[in-house]
Amino acid sequence: MSKPAYVILTSKISDPEQFKQYLAATPPTLLAHGGEYLVRGGEKLVVEGTWDPDRIVVLRFPSLANARAWYDGGSYTKARQLRKGATDYFNVLIVEGYEP
Repeated sequence: MSKPAYVILTSKISDPEQFKQYLAATPPTLLAHGGEYLVRGGEKLVVEGTWDPDRIVVLRFPSLANARAWYDGGSYTKARQLRKGATDYFNVLIVEGYEP
């Protein structure tokens, strides 16, 4: 049985109107690979350390292979093009989850 995988994205939006196009195009690309949002922006509170990205998104996929297929897939590649120039930074990390 494969372990779940999580995608952690951090960004700072510089053009909210343009970024809305990316936000509208992305959800269907997740569903095609079994992905779902766990965190999508929202209020945050730094309680220790200095890591304080402007916006955080966390996605869950059934496996690392699913997460990678989503990121590299044609649909999400097109969605990524919609956000070009709309952020000051956009970081993506894919990490395998823990199963006891």
